[in-house]
Amino acid sequence: MELKKTLLMPKTSFEMRGNLNLKEPLFLARWQEQDLYQAMLKSRVGAKEYALHDGPPYANGNIHCGHMLNRLLKDFIVRYKHMSGFYTPFVFGWDTHGLPIENQVTKQGVNRKATPIVEFRKKCREYALKQVEIQKEQIKRLGVVGDFENPYVTLDKQYEARQIEVFAEMALKGLIFKGLKPVYWSPSSESALAEAEIEYYDVTSPSIYVSFDVIDGKGILNRGDKLVIWTTTPWTLPANLAISVHPRFEYGLYQTSKGRLVLLKEFKDRLQKELILGEMTLIKTFTGQQLEGVLAKHPFYERSSLVLNGEHVTN
Repeated sequence: MELKKTLLMPKTSFEMRGNLNLKEPLFLARWQEQDLYQAMLKSRVGAKEYALHDGPPYANGNIHCGHMLNRLLKDFIVRYKHMSGFYTPFVFGWDTHGLPIENQVTKQGVNRKATPIVEFRKKCREYALKQVEIQKEQIKRLGVVGDFENPYVTLDKQYEARQIEVFAEMALKGLIFKGLKPVYWSPSSESALAEAEIEYYDVTSPSIYVSFDVIDGKGILNRGDKLVIWTTTPWTLPANLAISVHPRFEYGLYQTSKGRLVLLKEFKDRLQKELILGEMTLIKTFTGQQLEGVLAKHPFYERSSLVLNGEHVTN
């Protein structure tokens, strides 16, 4: 006799293994056969509408974890709103303009400078639309719902025309003006860049220590004490208007061979050697928060630099 047959054990119709890689396509095929998205809309006709606008990703390659997270979070919201009784149309979108697409076409061997602009744009269009279809199929595998049959793509002529119309409406309302704004610019691509397109590399750059004489210590420092700063962009000093200190870092006022200097306390030994400060005596300590508001004299000009707190300050 098998002992397990003598035990009253719970039984389930669930399989012991998920085999999701095999079953997911079956679920997706069933949803497609049922036209699940349209069925969801029909079940809420006449209900209050909730429209989640799909900020379009670039059509320039396979989807990655960022795409997946974006699509799943939006799908959670749309499904939740549907189950809460809302009419929830959701239209997928793709950004088919811009430098990322041009770069991908260039990597395929197309010389942007030697190719006529109309021909280059045509190749970019073909590449972008191909990527839309690839990403569309990959997104379907995530199990999200939406209007895959009628997505919006930014190269669509009607979409572009509507953009111009909206821009004209904004201009008529006085919302458009001409002014100056610093932007990231790529000389090689001859294009403005988004912040997300900027890549930083570690480089060796000139750096300098500079002292600012205190003119108003706010009861923390004496007039004539010196705030020592370090910068890797010495060419910006003429435009300096402020000194940043981290609010939680500990700073010390030291008596040195070069006067009373305010330094980052943990760098005391290193600075003593680098700046040849001789024997150093600690007078007092304070946090960056306490230094906020102190005024110091600009090292070149007859104007002051204000001490401000900044979380960006590193040690």
